Amino acid sequence: MSEKLLSELAPGEKGTVEAYLGSKEHHQRLQELGLVRGTPVELIRLAPFGDPMEVELRGYRLSIRKEDAEHIQLKVSP
Repeated sequence: MSEKLLSELAPGEKGTVEAYLGSKEHHQRLQELGLVRGTPVELIRLAPFGDPMEVELRGYRLSIRKEDAEHIQLKVSP
């Protein structure tokens, strides 16, 4: 297994939330969106210019800014 930031995933690629980078306030906001440690995440698609990103987790789809996705570290299986 390798590690990647959520912002580095390609469409169709999956990973599991492992850690957060940045401030504690930012961590809390991401957790409130459902991006808690151990949650499987799949990148569905990118907007035409790459921002925002649409991810699927916990049975719903979430649009997240690439700037926020750079703070989420994932475990990705090859």
